[in-house]
Amino acid sequence: MSSPTGPDNGLPVRMPRPRQPGRHRKPEPVVAPENAPALVLAVPGTPSGPARSVAEESLSIARSELPGLDARLGFVDGGDEEFPALDAVLRQAAAERGEPQPSGAEPQPDAGPTAVVVPLLAGPDAAQIRLIRQAVLNSGGSAELTDVLGPHPLLAEGVHVKLSEAGLARADRARLFTVATAADGIILATMGGEEAVQAAGITGMLLAARLAVPVLAAGLDEEGAVGRTAEQLRSSGSQQLALAPCLIGPEVPGGLLEAAAQEAGSTSAEPLGSYPAIGKLIASTYAAKLGIAQQQPQGMSVR
Repeated sequence: MSSPTGPDNGLPVRMPRPRQPGRHRKPEPVVAPENAPALVLAVPGTPSGPARSVAEESLSIARSELPGLDARLGFVDGGDEEFPALDAVLRQAAAERGEPQPSGAEPQPDAGPTAVVVPLLAGPDAAQIRLIRQAVLNSGGSAELTDVLGPHPLLAEGVHVKLSEAGLARADRARLFTVATAADGIILATMGGEEAVQAAGITGMLLAARLAVPVLAAGLDEEGAVGRTAEQLRSSGSQQLALAPCLIGPEVPGGLLEAAAQEAGSTSAEPLGSYPAIGKLIASTYAAKLGIAQQQPQGMSVR
């Protein structure tokens, strides 16, 4: 039995810890607003089991970043039950919001978007964006398309992690841990033409600052670009090169990275895949499109 002043055995009363005031206070978790439009992740490239796995894992992280989020997959080149086409997923999202639209119909004014489409792309790719935009138009609803996920510091972090996992870069700058096979020059591989190379160049500058080695971007879809970039790095003193994809994975045709590494005479790291930062960027890109106040994703230190 205890008295109003505490337990009668004299033990101290355990009181709840007060919430920490000021800037050290942990922010309240942000949740998706009620009746918010669905997030539809547009997955480029040839539909496959590995591509779906990367997309599903990334969406799982996005849901954890924004609880209550209605998140779905739509494949740019899909068309069956296993890999549903993007326009079909958008039509279903519109119908579930009570706005079934025939193909080509004008969206209702001031009704808000029926879905928000986030391209699963690390950088700009005009050809893929054109296909995604066409799928949005074909759906007949009022879906809105966001920007791609990069360039962003989290992508540089992700590339760094993939290089360290492949033994091609030191993993911890603070301890100056060195790897015997660490590259002294990085070819940052991208796809999507000159605009994509320029965007990857921004990520490349961030990566070069992390690794303290030269980093040059090159397009996998430009014939000879990887080889020329490799020669440029070697002529400036780099001897041990690494190919680092600034790509998520589903958008890369099979065998292309292997051929590029052979062209450069280098070893290749893996694409970003479902690295946690991708899911964080998906959630923040969706939130920014709708004006949802969300804490911006911060860079996570590489182990």
